[in-house]
Amino acid sequence: MGRLTARRSVLRIGADGTTRRRPDTLAVEEPLELRVDGRPLSVTMRTPGHDVELAHGFLLTEGVIGSAADLATARYCDSVDAEGRNTYNVLDVALAPGVEPPDTSLERNFYTTSSCGVCGKASLDAVRLKTRFAPRGGPVAWQVLGSLPDALRQAQKVFDSTGGLHAAGLFTADGSLVVSREDVGRHNAVDKVLGHALLAGRVPAADTVLQVSGRASFELVQKAVMAGVPILAAVSAPSSLAVELADEAGLTLVGFLRGGAGNVYTHPERVSV
Repeated sequence: MGRLTARRSVLRIGADGTTRRRPDTLAVEEPLELRVDGRPLSVTMRTPGHDVELAHGFLLTEGVIGSAADLATARYCDSVDAEGRNTYNVLDVALAPGVEPPDTSLERNFYTTSSCGVCGKASLDAVRLKTRFAPRGGPVAWQVLGSLPDALRQAQKVFDSTGGLHAAGLFTADGSLVVSREDVGRHNAVDKVLGHALLAGRVPAADTVLQVSGRASFELVQKAVMAGVPILAAVSAPSSLAVELADEAGLTLVGFLRGGAGNVYTHPERVSV
């Protein structure tokens, strides 16, 4: 398993112009190559850890699998550094018999970055038709929703030392935390959470709330829809395409959720005030 954090000496410059050298803790970012039945499928920049969950979540939200039983095995391949140590940066998963492999001739590129996910890769109609699970659940009390950003922040252990990670958390309708994950990429954090839910038999994720630490982009709404999550809440803004997809797919989308206040952009019937 790779490191979650790294230490580096930095030059600290104060507001008064004074300078000093000091150590700083950084969030580690490393590539993960995902292979399916030995064939390279994607490379994503991620924080090492929970890579099997990441693979399950990614394949779920891409419509390749619909249950944990659709994957037979997951194993790290030999990928060594200059000192001959395994970097654990190549993961090969084997599909179960009868599961159709992903179409690697898709027009979109499967390379993803930690910053933006895979942007503009699918039309609204394609996402709506691909999902196997309709969002189910609600209503959820607004007081519960308002408490989730702080609850997620308290679960961000690596963020406390680095300040450089996004987070996602899956909560029950009464506000209990099911699982939280941190990553340099918003989409990776969500994939890890949804992969955990898939492995735990919680997909479709009815009667849950997916809380994210940043903005609500199109790809995060897509992932929530593909896992059957009924409510996605973000502390920052949604994009116009995210709102459009949430509206068409039946997902309740909440943005600017801070200090107990926020905006409900779609399907407010799932929110009890």
